[in-house]
Amino acid sequence: MKRRSSEVEAALARIDSESLRRERRTIEAFVEPDSRVTVRANGRQLLDFSSNDYLGLARHPDVVAAMSDCAARCGAGSGASHLVTGHGAEHARLEEELANFTGRERALLFSTGYMANLAVISTLAGRGEWVLLDRLSHASLIDAGLLSGARFRRYAHADAAAAESALAGLSRGAAVVATDGVFSMDGDIAPLDALARSSRAHNAWLVVDDAHGLGVLGASGRGSIEHFGLDPDRVPVLVGTLGKALGSFGAFVAGSNDLIELLMQKARSYIYTTALPQPVAAATRQALRIAQREGWRREKVLALTARFRSAAARSGVELLPGAEPLTPIQPVVLGGSKAALAAQQELLDMGFCVVAIRPPTVPRGSARLRVTFSAAHSEAQVDALAEALGVICDRHGRKVG
Repeated sequence: MKRRSSEVEAALARIDSESLRRERRTIEAFVEPDSRVTVRANGRQLLDFSSNDYLGLARHPDVVAAMSDCAARCGAGSGASHLVTGHGAEHARLEEELANFTGRERALLFSTGYMANLAVISTLAGRGEWVLLDRLSHASLIDAGLLSGARFRRYAHADAAAAESALAGLSRGAAVVATDGVFSMDGDIAPLDALARSSRAHNAWLVVDDAHGLGVLGASGRGSIEHFGLDPDRVPVLVGTLGKALGSFGAFVAGSNDLIELLMQKARSYIYTTALPQPVAAATRQALRIAQREGWRREKVLALTARFRSAAARSGVELLPGAEPLTPIQPVVLGGSKAALAAQQELLDMGFCVVAIRPPTVPRGSARLRVTFSAAHSEAQVDALAEALGVICDRHGRKVG
């Protein structure tokens, strides 16, 4: 696009004509102590059903205190990259604890999950090699594949047979097979057991971005890899985020000692960026301890998910086919972007914050309300949302897929 105001205006007009303009909503305050479920935005009180704070830890007093205490000792920022003078004691301790939690030899901290995925794909795949991705993989994995310089192919969503066929058909084999563990907009789980077998058979790295699985899935909350009972040999590269179930900010990669050392030496998105502030690392360490100690949080968010699915069925609300009862992501697909935006506004009028997700985040014709749950929600709040969605779906239809 050239630097002409008319072209910028035309581009924005096209976005508006398709009901695809994104808008921010400023959260002005949190109404309840130690919780971010009830918020005040634009002077209105709302129940938030769009957050990824699955375990309700973002405002936990012990997590907040850990951040505050560390800031008093270490300051607000790290001051440099990890490889200069920005790597502190809290970073080192958190990396060790994340490695222990995930059953890996080492872990490496990143400022965002986007940067972690970019680091992994660009390090493990190069020119002349292949990156194979699930068609609904997160944008950060897609961009990482495109930017790596490797050749790039996508297989049908959550279709292990399609992935195997694609692997078998590549002339030089794949360097990397990458997938979300839990898909952030659909709420389903990747077939990791089958993908692990295929990747191993074709000598490809399997990379699992488990941003929405860690803390929620598995008998002890260790994510989709634990859910399938897979060991580090079968899933050699794990990417996780700290800003969802753990309620803080940042990301990490966990794997073998050699893998982490290679990322430290080669990954530009690690080498050339300022380190995560130590207070964030301290808060995350506290959140990780709470998540492991208080398994009821994971059990509660999954129980609330199951309750919502039952209440939605009674209210005549169709959920996305394939959405897992085991994940707190429960989409209601309405089809068109205008319908999704109208439903979002009507929910706001009824006191609920549920964000409409539209293309290009999801495929055309599948705009949706992305409903998510937290251990901080109550049963009464979940029931009220299901009832409100029933009214709204009567007005806007229940088109799925």
